[in-house]
Amino acid sequence: MSTLIVVPARFDSVRFPGKPLALINGISMVRRTAQAAQKAAAQIEDCNYVVATDNDDIKTHCIKHGIPAIMTPQDLTTGSDRAFAAAKAFAPTLDYTAEYIVNLQGDAPFTPINQIVAVAKALKKGADVATPYIQLTWDALDHLRAHKLKTPFSGTSVIVSADNKAIWFSKNIIPAIRKETALRKTIELSPICRHVGLYAYTRGALEKFVNWPESQFENLEGLEQLRLLENGLTIECVRVDPPKIATPGIDTPEDLELAEALIAAHGDPFT
Repeated sequence: MSTLIVVPARFDSVRFPGKPLALINGISMVRRTAQAAQKAAAQIEDCNYVVATDNDDIKTHCIKHGIPAIMTPQDLTTGSDRAFAAAKAFAPTLDYTAEYIVNLQGDAPFTPINQIVAVAKALKKGADVATPYIQLTWDALDHLRAHKLKTPFSGTSVIVSADNKAIWFSKNIIPAIRKETALRKTIELSPICRHVGLYAYTRGALEKFVNWPESQFENLEGLEQLRLLENGLTIECVRVDPPKIATPGIDTPEDLELAEALIAAHGDPFT
């Protein structure tokens, strides 16, 4: 069963126009994310990767650096729509029909390779959709709260059931913790789980997603994965360890500054 890792790289971000080409420690965001896709693809059987963009400058930049790239329509509203369009366009190009499609969002350049591999493996074990999450320490929760004071729509939390299914996602920090002071004294990890913006779909599940209209809470939260839950599809949640450079996605220039500060503190993973 073939797998395709797609890196959607849209130019016209409302909060950060042109961000795929923004430099992080001298390396563009899209190059960093594409390298993660390339390394993961090498660890997944029968796997390819491609950048899906709506912008000629981004495609030219990718080709210059030896990164496979494909043009997709400008009017696509989500990364998953772009991933599906890329998968359809990629097949006749290389006679390659992917049954599993991983949507590695272009603004997540520090996604660890093992996370990409983990969600791809979850599909091969029977999941229709898979996504990773990190259970936050109390210190990490404090950091997320402080970060949201500056950029309230950066970072997503998820509530996960006992059998590792997503119950709900939100740009707010959920669940609320009524007895937090007491909990901090008794448990090492907080009950807050930070969602990692990485999705893996079977081709059938992704096709359903792109054919459903935008859902009510998807529109309110700006979270495409809520469309799946609102239509009754199950999302498998894969718990992963926090990476050294733990950014919840780069949505603003302030997020980029944070990423560069983390590189200065922990080293640059780009090689």
